[in-house]
Amino acid sequence: MKHSLILTVILLTCAAGHPATLRLVQTIPLVGVEGRIDHMAIDINGQRLFITALGNNSIEVVDLHAGKRIRSLAGFHEPQGVAWIPERGQLFVASGEDETCRLLDGNTFAATAVDGKISDADNVRYENPAHRVYVGCGNGSLRVLDTTNWRVVREIALPAHPESFQLESRGSRVFANVPNAHCVEVIDRAAGRVISTWPVDRPAANFPMALDESNRRLFIGCRNPPALIVLDSDSGKEVASVAIDGDADDIFYDAQRGRIYVSCGAGFLDVLDQNAPLPYSVVEQIPTASGARTSLFVPELNRLYVAVPHRDNQPAEVRVYETTGN
Repeated sequence: MKHSLILTVILLTCAAGHPATLRLVQTIPLVGVEGRIDHMAIDINGQRLFITALGNNSIEVVDLHAGKRIRSLAGFHEPQGVAWIPERGQLFVASGEDETCRLLDGNTFAATAVDGKISDADNVRYENPAHRVYVGCGNGSLRVLDTTNWRVVREIALPAHPESFQLESRGSRVFANVPNAHCVEVIDRAAGRVISTWPVDRPAANFPMALDESNRRLFIGCRNPPALIVLDSDSGKEVASVAIDGDADDIFYDAQRGRIYVSCGAGFLDVLDQNAPLPYSVVEQIPTASGARTSLFVPELNRLYVAVPHRDNQPAEVRVYETTGN
């Protein structure tokens, strides 16, 4: 109750008179998709959105130009992480239940299994131009694969299962949330090892993460209690802590507008503004739907995509938001 009151006061104080940050422009049905939706990836040139429907054991392919789902690819076992590899025209999918990663041809969607089992294969990041894919593993590691031959480059040991992790584009570090170890692990991906550990004790359950390299800020979403923690990405010291809605699962930083978008399973999109009078304050709380915690921000398109699961009378769908303001 105390947390809810604090969040309400912050929202009323900061959002008063603040212009809208996101505008709903489209809703795309996902008829027949049941259960949890986990991650998304985009083929910008082909205007296609790929969705891992974990509970449905499928990959949903959405044509963004036509505004409709065009394929539902079956045969997966709890698909979780997904990454589009543009120069190869392939989709990389990591499945947790059968511990298998697959490559899908971007035209035919023919699937080829990548050699080597990966326990609880989860979050995925693609590093270009290094041509490497990073996969979070359930046994507590990041596995690094070379996309030119799909061989394992290295396995970076972590103290427990990693959730969201982010790769620097201007440096060689990886920041990884490890909630069961109550920390953020800082990895030198050139050396292939952990170089620092930053504790995350209160609040806890640090799952989603985003990175603002220009301002040296790391955004950590926590669930217990619900909060966004802002860390200095050089030192790991806390800069700010802000109450947010519950069950945060994805965070994205909008560099052009200085905003942070947090999709929360409690049924809201929380928008924070680092340029507000109170930095990193919640300036808008946009109602979505229960369980709508999976999102993808695509700055090239000025779009935020939110996946809504089927619950009761709420059908499964993708809601498309357009960013507003400069």
